[in-house]
Amino acid sequence: MLKEFKEFALKGNMLDMAVGIIIGAAFTKVINSLVSDILMPPLGLLTGSADFVKEWGIKLPVPGMGETTIKIGSFLDNIVQFLIVAFAIFLLLRVINRLRRAEAPAAPAAPPARECPYCLSAIPEKATRCAHCTSQLPPV
Repeated sequence: MLKEFKEFALKGNMLDMAVGIIIGAAFTKVINSLVSDILMPPLGLLTGSADFVKEWGIKLPVPGMGETTIKIGSFLDNIVQFLIVAFAIFLLLRVINRLRRAEAPAAPAAPPARECPYCLSAIPEKATRCAHCTSQLPPV
């Protein structure tokens, strides 16, 4: 069982996935900082709230418990973060797909074909018998 686990854990795809998750976590921190520290403060100034993310919301009274807040600013912060991450991944996949298309080998050329004189279907040029009507074909 230990040997099977070792094979599973050291597969190329598994290591690639682990690296992707680690880089994704680091990338998420950078995006969170970009949105929270750089994009949201100017947006907060436009809306009249110095701390847009934490203060912008709707306060609802809850009988017997005080009040609760629907945090609209925090929600918008998360939407902006998601859109930035999704766009960055889109750009990355677009580049990868272009590289794959450039590296893809050309499709092999179709073998030269001729027409069967009996059923008129396309057959390989070197065929001696038609695959469609099984007629014996004259040599080329």
